[in-house]
Amino acid sequence: MRYKDWSYRFAEEVLNSRLAQKQEVKEIIETIDLDPNEMTRPNLNQAFKESFTQKGWKTEQPVFAPEDEPAAKIDFMKNRVGVEVAFSHPSFMGIDLLKFQTLSYSYRNEIDVGIYIVTTRQFQKLMENKYDPTWRGSMRFGKVKKYLPHLRYIIQVPIWLIGLESP
Repeated sequence: MRYKDWSYRFAEEVLNSRLAQKQEVKEIIETIDLDPNEMTRPNLNQAFKESFTQKGWKTEQPVFAPEDEPAAKIDFMKNRVGVEVAFSHPSFMGIDLLKFQTLSYSYRNEIDVGIYIVTTRQFQKLMENKYDPTWRGSMRFGKVKKYLPHLRYIIQVPIWLIGLESP
């Protein structure tokens, strides 16, 4: 799968110090191989879950401590890198970004960098025009990239934004 990326607060440089995790994420994205006719949000989420799990990433880690606090969870974590795969409605962007901030040095001190995987407008249009129109209304790379700089006083953890471009 092709993708584009953008580094917020030097996330890519931070990830270069954790090159193994960065390479794993790139490999996972590049090797996702679903039939475009079957590339629904749940199926793509499941493909990511299987791939990350096979590479030893912890899944569904609690954001708050102790674990009996609110049920927010981050999709994947490994060696102080947190990953959120977001094909949901854009209204969840703030919640997703706050998960990274909460898990960073500001509260839990469990991650040094976040990776946020979303789709691009190009991906959504391709899927809508050729395959499955249910991608309309998903989180988009351009929107996250536009909003993050405005949240610089709130979201201080580095985030590597990845936008899936095509199946």
